[in-house]
Parts: sequence; structure tokens; C-alpha cells
Amino acid sequence: MKLVVIGLGQCGGRIADEFARLNRKAVSQRGIEIVIGAFAVNTDIADLSGLRRIKPDYEHRILIGGRKTGGHGVGKINELGAEVAKEDANKIIDAMRLTKRLTDADAFLLTAGAAGGTGSGAIAIVTRFIKERFIDKPVYNLIILPFEHEEQAEERTIYNTATCLKSSYLVADATLIVDNQRYESHQNSSMRSNLANINAMIAEPFYNLLCAGEEKKYGYIGAKVLDAGDIIQTLAGWTILGHNRINLSWLRFLWGQKRDFRSKASETEKGIQAMNAAVSKLSVPANPADSRRALYLVSAPPREINIDLLKELGSHLKNLAPDAIIRSGDYPREKNSLGVSLILSELSDIAKIRNYFTRTISLISSIKMRQERMDQRPVEGNLKDIPSLL
Repeated sequence: MKLVVIGLGQCGGRIADEFARLNRKAVSQRGIEIVIGAFAVNTDIADLSGLRRIKPDYEHRILIGGRKTGGHGVGKINELGAEVAKEDANKIIDAMRLTKRLTDADAFLLTAGAAGGTGSGAIAIVTRFIKERFIDKPVYNLIILPFEHEEQAEERTIYNTATCLKSSYLVADATLIVDNQRYESHQNSSMRSNLANINAMIAEPFYNLLCAGEEKKYGYIGAKVLDAGDIIQTLAGWTILGHNRINLSWLRFLWGQKRDFRSKASETEKGIQAMNAAVSKLSVPANPADSRRALYLVSAPPREINIDLLKELGSHLKNLAPDAIIRSGDYPREKNSLGVSLILSELSDIAKIRNYFTRTISLISSIKMRQERMDQRPVEGNLKDIPSLL
């Protein structure tokens, strides 16, 4: 599957930068292109300057809202981010049209942090503009939820997140959700290093999913190829992802090259463990039983992928998500590991998202009450009796 990736705001731009890295990795290691074009859109010049892999020209690093922000961002006001996106959306569209082989892209992926200003406000607006101009291609949103400490520090974080999620859900073909809090951080590492590691972990589950259908070498083409059509038919509504990889080297050391019943049972067991670990590492905590569509990809050495493994994994996922339409595939590309990439889509409920909406409704009510009290509060002295120098 080939994507056009557009990162909006600081967080979105860095995630798009990671997709540009994955594309370079796919080209150099596998001779496959999975990202037709990677773009960063922002109201802040400094954020655009901090990217590493996206091309540095103004056609790939796009500054919007310069007249209103002076290139210094929107100050976490996502209404202003939406406003400047409406005004400058054509600038983004025109830059994308210059991309070579744009028609080869299977879909657009727009990504942003839900709690910020530019990305949170702009992602739904730009999604709508792209859908109007490229009506034959799906447009997906990858939205990153804030850390808990960000939610506790500022009410605006909750408000921005809820309005971003609702707006995205109304326009995107699917809204993929990732919770920053799900990823471990190392206390002794710098903030830059931690965020870079988290961004890499957010993008990593996409790697084999995108490569599997673009593989060109005969020996690495799966017996059951998972292609762009399978992914497009799976993605709808609220969507979450999981990914896990298990090292197989110790199994080979334990059982050698023998294909006896013990090694075969161990391989199947490791496949189930990998899927369970992928479920435990879902990008947002959710119940798989609430999904209506699901997809899994097994990536392992060709010798390790067999019918029994795929059958067991399919049965296991069906038990976890009994109402879901399940699609699957294999990708015999790995050398010493067995990986499972998982997508759960068209989820009927995600508690964390529901919580954002509930808290925001309460927040709006409390803000109105505080404003009314402020309007009624007497100021020291009576202002109307004091002369003005204006």
C-alpha cells in the first residue's frame, strides 16, 4: 500500500518525518516504496526547521497562517488553527499536486496531535479539502492523544482533544487513534530522545502492513497476500493498532533444525503469544469484541509460516472479536523473528474517547459559569465613576 502522508502541527510533522524514514528503510532494504510523498504543515517556522527526513523545500514543508501568526504558531488555540487551514488549504493541495506519481497513491494519511493548536484544528479541515479534490481515494486520520500530565496541567488540552476527535470522525474515512501514554519513556533520557522513540514506535506497526502488498521479490511474496484492498476494506470509523515481535533464535537453538511435534507446537504457541502481546499493546485500550472489522498480518521466515499457524491465529482473533469481519495475510520477510500486526476497526466504543467527550461537556459548562461569575463580580471602585485618559 502506498500512502501520501501529511503531518499537521508539531506532533503531526514529526510523525510524518518517521514515515519518511520508514520509506527510506523500505527502499534501501527491500526495494519498495511505501510513501509517495511526505509533507509537514505548520504555523510555526521553528517546528518545520526541526524535521530531519522530509525534504526541506517549501513544497514539502508548508507554512500556513503566516499573516496571522507571523510564523510563531497559534498558541494552542485550535479554532485559530482551523481558521488558517481554511484560508491556506489550497496551498497544501497545490504542493501535493506537484508530487510525482501522485496517482499511484492508494490513500492519504493525515496525522496530528489532538491536544495542540495547529494540528488539532487543521486536520479535519484539510481532510475535507482533500476528499473534495481526490474523491477516488480514502483519507485517513492518525490522531495522537496527549500524555496524562498534559491533561492535568491545562483544561485546554481536554477541549482541543475532544473537538479534534469529533471533527475528524465526521470527515475522515477512518480515524486511527494512538495514546501517547501507552508508550514507555525512559526517565534518564532527554525529552527529545523520548519523543523520538515514541514517534518511531507509533510508526513501526505500519511498516510490514504497507510493505506486504508492494513486495516484488518472489520468495518474499506471501501465500495469502494482504494488499491495499484488504486494508481499505478494513479501515472504518474508530480504529486502533497493535504490533509485537518475538525472537525465534532461541527456539532454533532449543530444537535445532528438527521439525518434530515439539518445535511445531512451540511455533504455534509463539504465534498466539505474539497476537496476545499485540492486543495488550493496542494503541488505545479497548475491548476487541467492540470491533466490527479486524485484520492481522503474520511476518516471519518462510519456513516458520504454515497453515496451522494462520488457522490458529484466525480462530484466536475470532474468539476475541466474534462480530468482526476478519482479513489476514502472511509476509515471509523476517529472518529471526515472528511478528503480528493487528488492526481493530469500526469500534463501537472506546472508553478513553468517551471520557474526553464527557469531560469536555462538563468543562464547557464550568467555563460558562466562571465567566458569568466574573461578569457579575464587582471591581474595586466603580469604573464608570473614574475618568478615562483615552
